[in-house]
Amino acid sequence: MFDYGSHEVGKGWRGFVARPLNCACGILRLFVAFVSFCANSVFILKKLILATRKSPLALAQTEMAAAHLRSRLGVETDLLKIVTTGDQRAEWSLEERGGKGLFTKELEHALLNNEADVAVHSAKDLPGDMPRGLAIAGYLPRADPRDVLVLRAGVARPEKIATGSPRRRQQIAMLFPGAHFTQIRGNVETRLRKIAENAADGADSSLLAAAGLARLRIGNWPGVEFHALGFESMVPAVGQAAIAIQCRAADATRYAPHLDAETARHVALERAFQTALGGGCHTALGVHANDNTLWFFHEQTGLRSLPLSPDDFANPDETARRVLAHFGFKA
Repeated sequence: MFDYGSHEVGKGWRGFVARPLNCACGILRLFVAFVSFCANSVFILKKLILATRKSPLALAQTEMAAAHLRSRLGVETDLLKIVTTGDQRAEWSLEERGGKGLFTKELEHALLNNEADVAVHSAKDLPGDMPRGLAIAGYLPRADPRDVLVLRAGVARPEKIATGSPRRRQQIAMLFPGAHFTQIRGNVETRLRKIAENAADGADSSLLAAAGLARLRIGNWPGVEFHALGFESMVPAVGQAAIAIQCRAADATRYAPHLDAETARHVALERAFQTALGGGCHTALGVHANDNTLWFFHEQTGLRSLPLSPDDFANPDETARRVLAHFGFKA
């Protein structure tokens, strides 16, 4: 029996109350740690919103990204489909207007306004400069980065090539010096139809990315033939065939471990050249890196290649500065 008037009983009563209080505090601390872990690690029970353009290729690439993130993070996904300035202004010449950013700005605004968790881009569409507060978390594994010459059936040698890309135009002109050029806009299917039906200002050929054709499951098309071009003939655009996952800078470390490290290493080096040169749609610039070779094209140098070592990927900005100086560019 307790003697409630004794000093010892009072001391025991305080201990009796303190033990459950300490237990409650411990449970609360565990709960707070669990909530923090869920918020900052694995997105438990969270639906990810992926911002994307509405073109068939953009949607195909975003579905690939969504499937990848669902499998790696165990989350649900939904798409926020956005029409960009580049999509709205189909009559614009990207070379004259400056194509970089025309297909990305609205997606980036969705991230900054917290309307989406990630934005999915063709990496070659991304400008060298990133808006403040955003980052590239990483990339899906890269596909075939080559360009493909699309010839109307029966044409052995192109006479008029439809492309709005200075990079493609200047390189293909070295293969076919007598060819003439015209502009072409539209999604992949539209461009193929125009070439097949002679509806592109008389053009009998065009150029497309091999990765885009593959992602749309286009292995052939009535009325045209496909001819893939090696790097020794056509250096791809910076980031070509890589699908970029962009997010708010504070969230980048959440996604990066679940994306492809090899593609990130290669594209980081390519983008370092783009940033150093300020390359956009006005400039004929191609840069492609793999583990052992850098392929480079610029209107001032022509097509060049150099061997790469693992050390060259450790500091992409320094490597770009050193190689550009070797090629004769001034700092």
